[in-house]
Amino acid sequence: MRRRWRYVAEYAVFRTFVGLVDAMPARAAARVAEMAGNAFFRFLPRKLTRYQVARDNLQNAFGEEINDAQADDIIRRMWVHLFRMVVEMIQLRRKLRVENCKQVLRFHQKEEVVQALYSDRPVLFLSGHFGNWEIGISCFGVFGFEMNIVARDLDNPYLDKWFRQFREQTGHHTISKKGGFDKMAVELAAGGTIALLGDQDAGRRGVFVDFFGHPASTHRAIALMALQYDALICVGYSRRLEDRFGDGLPLHYEVGCEEVIDPRTIDADDEVAEITRRYSAALERAIRKSPEQYFWVHRRWKSIPGQKRKRKQQPLKKAG
Repeated sequence: MRRRWRYVAEYAVFRTFVGLVDAMPARAAARVAEMAGNAFFRFLPRKLTRYQVARDNLQNAFGEEINDAQADDIIRRMWVHLFRMVVEMIQLRRKLRVENCKQVLRFHQKEEVVQALYSDRPVLFLSGHFGNWEIGISCFGVFGFEMNIVARDLDNPYLDKWFRQFREQTGHHTISKKGGFDKMAVELAAGGTIALLGDQDAGRRGVFVDFFGHPASTHRAIALMALQYDALICVGYSRRLEDRFGDGLPLHYEVGCEEVIDPRTIDADDEVAEITRRYSAALERAIRKSPEQYFWVHRRWKSIPGQKRKRKQQPLKKAG
């Protein structure tokens, strides 16, 4: 009962916040988000903001290409971006419409994506925690392309329902990340479209491929599904461009496809590793365009090739 009331209280606070943000003009909401992101970076304890994780990741990714001041600036701008992303999600329902898509969105390699969608083959839309991935998904819904979105269930059922409805408001369907493989298989077998993120550490069972020049454990399920169901993989992104509030635009994004990977064209001894390498390299190219819009606080290089998980030492039993 106590947990239920906590969930209700969290949801009430969240809906109040949503109502306030949704009522704000886009320019004002963006400025508030920018101030909040800057304050989050400057004043909160660095342990709380996972600063060292982000700093280590940037060191792995760029090495001597950036200095300490540049790394700190990327981390600060990352938090500003994430706060703005939350604001944009809340206002998205009234800011992104089919009538204004051409004004607020710029498309990169649109033809390749349209060809994939009309190919009569299943499609895996793959992205990472880069830019505003929710805008990219909503964009396809606005144009009538139905997708099945793989997402993690939230602990709070009221918040989970709100985010589920948010993602489904443009005609999409949601598949739970936990235990959702069978549902994904059914959709792919029927020629459907699956949208998912594929840039988190996959643990010891993942396939290790280079990501920013360092081996990173990556989920092999994406490549396996593409091979089994003859699915095309569209590696995409949605990155924020310069603000154009003065032109009356509440959003300004590039929705792009970095690469379309066709498993039929893969010629390698290890097809799973090659597909995984290809889509990881495509994600890296997209992130390099705007590194401050990537979520660097994930421990992307947590797993180390060849490292076995340590077993917990059992306490010794007392004699007699």
